[in-house]
Formats: sequence, structure tokens, C-alpha cells
Amino acid sequence: MNRLQITGVLSVLLFIFSCKDKEKVMGKATEKRPNIVLILADDMGYSDLGCYGGEISTPNIDDLAYGGIRFTNFYNAARCCPTRASLLTGVYPHQAGVGRMVYGDYGGAYQGFLNRTSVTLAEVLKEAGYKTMMSGKWHVGHKESQQWPTGRGFDRFYGINIHVDSYWKVLEDCDVYLDGKLHIPATDDPQNDLHPRQDWYTTDVFTDYGMHFLNQEVAEAQDDDRPFFLYMAYNAPHFPLEAPDVDIAKYQGKYLGGWDKLREEKHRRMKEMGIIAQHTILSPPDNVNWHSLSIEDRENLDFRRAIYAAQIDRMDQNIGRLVAHLKQIGEYENTLILFLSDNGCSAETDMFGMNWDKYKKHNYEVWKEESGWSVSQGQAWANVSNVPFRRYKRYTHEGGTATPLIAHWPNKIKTGGGINTSTGHIVDIMATLVEVAGTDYPQQYHGNQITSLEGKSLLPLLENDQREGHQYIFWEHLGHRAVRKGDWKLVAVNAQPWELYDLGEDPTELNNLVDVRPELVIELQKAYFAWAEKTGVREVPLKKE
Repeated sequence: MNRLQITGVLSVLLFIFSCKDKEKVMGKATEKRPNIVLILADDMGYSDLGCYGGEISTPNIDDLAYGGIRFTNFYNAARCCPTRASLLTGVYPHQAGVGRMVYGDYGGAYQGFLNRTSVTLAEVLKEAGYKTMMSGKWHVGHKESQQWPTGRGFDRFYGINIHVDSYWKVLEDCDVYLDGKLHIPATDDPQNDLHPRQDWYTTDVFTDYGMHFLNQEVAEAQDDDRPFFLYMAYNAPHFPLEAPDVDIAKYQGKYLGGWDKLREEKHRRMKEMGIIAQHTILSPPDNVNWHSLSIEDRENLDFRRAIYAAQIDRMDQNIGRLVAHLKQIGEYENTLILFLSDNGCSAETDMFGMNWDKYKKHNYEVWKEESGWSVSQGQAWANVSNVPFRRYKRYTHEGGTATPLIAHWPNKIKTGGGINTSTGHIVDIMATLVEVAGTDYPQQYHGNQITSLEGKSLLPLLENDQREGHQYIFWEHLGHRAVRKGDWKLVAVNAQPWELYDLGEDPTELNNLVDVRPELVIELQKAYFAWAEKTGVREVPLKKE
């Protein structure tokens, strides 16, 4: 073989190897990025789910947990609007403009809608090539179209821009929008356009539209393999108590044994499952003695809890429908599903719940017919939902801020059923999804300087690895405030003195060590007030919200 022939052979070989290298690189570069489904429950307690020790039937959510990872030390921002603001932006609520609620503009950190110095998950993922869809409750800006989901990065949206006052009806100021246009104005008889023969029930309809968007934007798309981001923001199990009769019937009579017995049973199960440490003490009961109540009152209270349980059960059924649909369209294996709650269970507004005297067991048909009312399960049952913790929604004690977090991703999470005890916060969701999507968090967006990301990605934990956690985690809502460093937590109810707890030894915040570790109190106070100044925390006029 002469020199020319040898040169020719070498050139061919080099070409073949370079093509294979290129194929390898291109294959990796063009490998489809994961889809993302983010599911948010509303006012659900830490231990309401079966996979967290609860008594309510949640087999579909449990399947996600046992096929994925349960986080047992994860936090929200204690209230619906602030949590949603942090979830969507990756910064603290005050930095996003929603330090309080959305009903008044107090300026700055309390303006009541997402500001333009923050950027949403939908905006970031859309820039990264994702299809962005949402169905459900928005509640982080409703007064102008620029504040709505379609004004903040979502291609598709079906739902309500503000709060949701009924599961069966569209009440005044809770109009339903589809892709930025009014779809169902206030009415006692809304129609389920996708399934006209079925009732309009929020949990069902929100799921219907989530699946509808997946069909339109994913399953039926031609020559378009872009990944999708679907945000399912249910209003369940937030009051009012409304659920289909068939679901209520599963639970009616189940609670006649009372709340104390149920709290003890849940506490035992949580220890057996490894959700809480063996040394965890159950917080003292925050309710009246069950056996001091009349039989009639017990039956009425059993019925209220049964409706609450039915709302969670119905949500679980719908999550099952959604997962089945992901399988049907071939997107299940490559989809990261995250599930969590926006705050601890609500104790509104008294021991037995709102409108206790007016709405009793035998008046449920009246409840369904009347408009403008609110009925809740009350403090005593909320004390059950938040086992083993103290306090409730709005407070920065563990009962207000601890949330289950479930991560499920067949293509990535190989150790199904695992429990992760690492401390995390709602701001971590943005950081996680940015890394999962293989994109960058912007410094500028549409001409606005964007607040630096506060969260830290959870992806290493999903890959069974370690991550560098937060030095501090902070909270403030309605004057309730807290800071956590490691296992130490400094916390206070509005206008009351600071309390200090070692959560490693005392997860239920029962042994106040504020007088034992004064130097640590000073350090944590200093960190809190520096954060408060940085994020714009201040006193605002108190009003009922």
C-alpha cells in the first residue's frame, strides 16, 4: 500500500471516528430534557397523606412517594399567597412583592402581586424552550392582566386568578379564565365544557384542563418534542367544605372516636414509617375534650372531618388520573413530578370551624345551595392534620410551615420509597427546576434587573447525593417570624417574645431554650433582622385577611 492509499485509509477512519464522536455529543445534546409537573395542595396538613402517616386514603400520591422520595424536613412560607410567590420565583415572598396577601397594596415587599424584579418558573422555563401550562388557583396578582398567569409566562391557563370560594360554583370575584380571557363569570351553575354531562367541581375540572393542555400541546403536537412544564394548583382541601357525596360516604362515621385517639394513632404510625424520629414527642392537644361533647356534636364534627378527608381523597383520585394520562401519552418515565402543600392545615376560625351554629350535619344540602358562605373543619381537626406539630397556617412554628414534599422521576430516581431528612425551603423549587431544565437563572429579564436566586437545587438529593444546604432559612408573615440555622430555630408569634428550639432533639418545639443559649439567640436575631432589612420586611396595618 503506497503513501497515498495509506493517507486515504487514515482519512476515512478519522472521518468515521469523528462522526461517531459527533453522534455521541449530539445525542447527549439532543436527548429530550425532562418534563415537569408541579402539584400544589391548599391548606393540607403535614400528616394528612397516607404516606406521611395519615388516615385519609391517598393511594395515588402514596404510589408517587413509594416510587420516589419523601422529604420530611421541608418548609413552605406559612400562607397561601406568600408560598405561591416563593414557589414561582425562587426568592422570599417579600422579595417578590407578596409578603402578605393580595388584597391590599402596601407598597414594596407588600404590594400584593408579583413584581417585575422577580421572574417566574414559567418565564424561565419558557425561555429555555418549555411549553408552559397551568390549571387551578393563581392567587399572586389578580387586578390587571399583566399580573395573571398568561402575563407571567404561562402559554396556557385555566382557572381562577384570585382565591377559590366554592368547589361547585363560581362565586362573585372568582371568575374562571381560559388563556387570559373570561371563560365563566360568577354563576351558581357553571358548565364543565370538556365533560358537559359531569358536574363542575374544581378538583375535577382543573385536572380535566391540565390533561386537555397536555393533549393539545404535547400529545397532538406534530414535529415538536419540546418538554413541558405543567403547574397544577388545586384549591383542595381549603375550606369551604364541599365534596361529592360518594367520597364523603367513605369517611362518615370514621371520626366518631375523636381527635385525641386519632392524633395518637397518627403519631405512632409516623414513627413506624420513619417520617419522624423515635424520640419525637406529640405536641399537647389543642382542642376540647371529645368525650365532653354531646352525641349530636360528635356526629356533626365527624361529618365535617369526613368532608375534609373527602376533598383530599378526590384530589388524590385526580392525581391518579393525571399520572395515568402521562403514561398514556408516553411521557411518564421522563417526567419529574413534585407534590407539596402551601401551608399547614388551617385552624380558621374557631375550635369547631366557621359557621358552626348555622351549618350542621343535616344541613349539607343547604350548604350546597347557598352562596357566599364558608364552612371549615376548625382548630380541633386541624390539630390532627398537623400532627405532631404545634400551631397552624399563618404561624411560623412547625405546624404552619412544615410541608410534605414528594419527588417522583422514574428516569432519575432509582431508590424508590426513600426518605430524605435534609432541610429545604420552598425557594429551592426554582433552583431545582432551573438545573433540571439545563438552563440558567437570569440576571435580567425583559429589561428588568432580577433579584438573585435564594434557593439551592434539590437535584443532588434526587440523585442520592449530598448538597450544601442553607446557612439560614427565614420566615415572616403578619408579624410571625422565624429563622433556622442547622437544628436551631428562633421563632415568635406576632408581638410575643422569641422562643428558641433545638429541632434535632425537640421537633415539636416544646422545650424553649431561649434562656439557656442567650449567645445563640443574639446570633439568630442578628441574622433575622439583617434578612428583614434586605428583603423589605416591615410592619403593615393589621386587617382581616
